[in-house]
Amino acid sequence: MDFKGIDLNLLAAFQALMEERNVTRAAAKVDVSQPAMSAALARLRKLFDDRLFQRSANGLLPTPRAYEIAEPVARALGQIEALFAPAAPFAPETASLTFTLGMADYPAFVLLPRLLGELAQAAPHARVDVHGFGGRDEAVALLDAGKIDVAIGVAPTVPESRILSRELFRDEFVTLVRREHRASRGKLDLDAYLAMRHILVSPEGSKHGVVDQALADRGLERTVQVTLPYMFAVPSLLQQTPLAAILLRRVALHSAQAADLMIFPPPVPLPPIAFHLIWHRRNDANLAQGWLREMIVRLGAELEAAP
Repeated sequence: MDFKGIDLNLLAAFQALMEERNVTRAAAKVDVSQPAMSAALARLRKLFDDRLFQRSANGLLPTPRAYEIAEPVARALGQIEALFAPAAPFAPETASLTFTLGMADYPAFVLLPRLLGELAQAAPHARVDVHGFGGRDEAVALLDAGKIDVAIGVAPTVPESRILSRELFRDEFVTLVRREHRASRGKLDLDAYLAMRHILVSPEGSKHGVVDQALADRGLERTVQVTLPYMFAVPSLLQQTPLAAILLRRVALHSAQAADLMIFPPPVPLPPIAFHLIWHRRNDANLAQGWLREMIVRLGAELEAAP
């Protein structure tokens, strides 16, 4: 059937006629004039190629065709009415649903435990599925594909109007060496730093990190002995080797090896890293996801304020 030009008000008129069996009362029920209801009945008869209602001493009598379509019409009108009804408030304490989160390693380490603790209290029946990603633009691909509800990581390389984001917290880079290293006995200046061998953390596989670029801008170069994609393995490696590494402060402070490490400022100024909450515009009005985003923003602010 070609739906072009069909007025859905005709279905409401049909349902009113089925319920009232009288043109005048049916017109009053849907708040139209009696002539307008008569015109609607004429259009319905043409649309369904059936008289639909026969006049009798007891009012309008539905034809077999009218009885046949009455239930599907009522169901369709109910679905349309539900479609335009105001969304029910989200009730996290009773909601049984699954939140899908995309997280890089770092926010999974520093933020996810807090988030799961909050969710266990506020939404005890909710499930959480976490999807990892490496490159920052992989989060956009996951959001576009509908595989995740939100992502937490570094902002995408190129801003996209369909992708929304909000900064959650920042972290700064620090230089780490094991406590027994001779460099830990004094100030770790640039010359001392360059005299050491280094671990380069590169989740995206680059052989030239932000530190190397900052040094190159000054005409300097460090000696990288180990390159790996796992930042959380670094504290343990430093504990066992005479190497140095530049890492985000919270990774060092919350590692099991924190007591065995010395923390110094970077040898050259490095900008902090900002982590964002990222979501797709099509999910912006979703009440459950909006509730989750508000929780994540609040926890991010608490993390930012923590030492």
